[in-house]
Amino acid sequence: MIYLQLFLSFLQVGMFSIGGGYAALPLIQSQVVNQYQWLTMGEFTDLITIAEMTPGPIAVNSATFVGIRIAGIPGALIATFGCILPSCFIVSFLAFLYYRYKKVSAMQSVLGSLRPAVVALIGAAGLSILQLVAFGGGEASLSHLQWAECGIFLAAFLALRVWKKKPILVMFCCGAAELIVEALRGLPSA
Repeated sequence: MIYLQLFLSFLQVGMFSIGGGYAALPLIQSQVVNQYQWLTMGEFTDLITIAEMTPGPIAVNSATFVGIRIAGIPGALIATFGCILPSCFIVSFLAFLYYRYKKVSAMQSVLGSLRPAVVALIGAAGLSILQLVAFGGGEASLSHLQWAECGIFLAAFLALRVWKKKPILVMFCCGAAELIVEALRGLPSA
């Protein structure tokens, strides 16, 4: 039964995540965290980090990670297959249509109308993760604000966007900074 649930869950993710990996994040969260409770929100955030750091599409990496966590190697294979199966059919069909009708203005209109929906999905995923970082999954209030994590986020954002640092270097620095913050939190207060 778990194999069928994994397959159907990631089949839905594969079918409805138009726009790439970041657009799939709300769908994955809905299936994995909200519907089946296979992962907590904190574990889901860790999943996103791991899926982003490893080579390959985020949705496929997420399917593999969740599958192996829930049902071992067979679960990983089934979840990954469920995730990529719709793409294989859809991309083949769309490539056929695109090459046949690429000069038609209606085709360009359809592609243009999908862009705002993709941006909204990516924005929703980003805001969910930002809220988890800033408030630790708790209530969104100043008393729950995690100042150190917000500082690390701001520093990473500036390093990537303003100073154009390499993402791998920024990830390692953020990981080291969070280790230091957690070590300092663990120290007994005087």
